Amino acid sequence: MDRPNYITPEGFAALRREYDQLLGEERPRLVDVIAWAAGNGDRSENGDYIYGRKRLREIDRRLGWLARRMKAAKVVDPAQAPDKARIWFGASVTIVDEDDNERTLTLVGDDETDAAKGRIGWSAPIARALRGAGVGDVRRVTLPAGERDYEVLSIRYPD
Repeated sequence: MDRPNYITPEGFAALRREYDQLLGEERPRLVDVIAWAAGNGDRSENGDYIYGRKRLREIDRRLGWLARRMKAAKVVDPAQAPDKARIWFGASVTIVDEDDNERTLTLVGDDETDAAKGRIGWSAPIARALRGAGVGDVRRVTLPAGERDYEVLSIRYPD
């Protein structure tokens, strides 16, 4: 990876929980089902065996991906931000566009995005445009639908 994988402590804990759940619970349970199915004879028509092996490959791929992401992760605690008057990683920002549509976004790691909850990835176009802005600053963002100007109304960091 050419750039750091910034992530909040909560995001890293979520990756770790998923890894532990897959490795410690789901994978061993699936291995038992596959072993039982393999003992039933003809594997070519054994659905438990065929789909169990397929799911096992999916789990192993996901475990590999999670391991790589956690290894590359740079955990950043937004509460420790040195300049809380500017928008940096972990900031919750209220912005308004030229049509007076107000929205609140939180800049998080790319592995913990959730657009429905207003959590956008650090490398998203709007996040890149807002980096370093202060209250009252106007930033132009190039989106697929065209350019939009956003004014920063407030900046908050967790305690």
